Amino acid sequence: MQINQRHAWPLTTEEAIPIQLQLRQSVIAEDQLGPVRYVAGVDVGYDLAENITRAAVAVLSFPDLQLVEHAIARRPTTFPYIPGFLSFREVPAVLDALEKLSVTPDLLLCDGQGIAHPRRFGIACHLGVLTNLPAIGVAKSLLVGKHDQLPLRRGSWQPLRDRDETIGAVLRTRSGVKPVYISTGHRVSLTTAIDYVMNCTPKYRLPETTRWADKLASG
Repeated sequence: MQINQRHAWPLTTEEAIPIQLQLRQSVIAEDQLGPVRYVAGVDVGYDLAENITRAAVAVLSFPDLQLVEHAIARRPTTFPYIPGFLSFREVPAVLDALEKLSVTPDLLLCDGQGIAHPRRFGIACHLGVLTNLPAIGVAKSLLVGKHDQLPLRRGSWQPLRDRDETIGAVLRTRSGVKPVYISTGHRVSLTTAIDYVMNCTPKYRLPETTRWADKLASG
């Protein structure tokens, strides 16, 4: 697939914040997606000894969740690990991996936040805006916001709120197991995002897209 929009990659948070504030204005938090035949997961691993970022993209058919294609890209790591700035560390290599795909996914499920972010521009937003693909943030941990107690049964969810704003949802994808944190990345509403995440988690806590991408990124 072709990436139509890029920008210079900053090396500091002082340079990164203005990019987040500018690009977040392009985030669409409502449904603008067509039929979904292919869903993709993205994940990143690191070779710390060589200072290399290894990004993996796994494309699965939907709704049967069978691996159709995958791609891996490696780049030197240029941005430090700082919460709230994950995309500046990971997205350059992820874009390289996406460009290698012959199948363009209809939906991205990102291992990280969407608008459930201090500046409402997590990695799912960043990837969504730069690729103009519908994107969902599916994070394993809470970055910002509060929520009410969550029932233990699969499919239960509670709104995630910050400063009187609903920024996402805390979703139980497996009964009695820790929840995940869902938020809009781009061109997907929150309720639609929850539905797709549930359809992509038939057995385990994390979506099959994330599980495949994680295996590839750490392999």
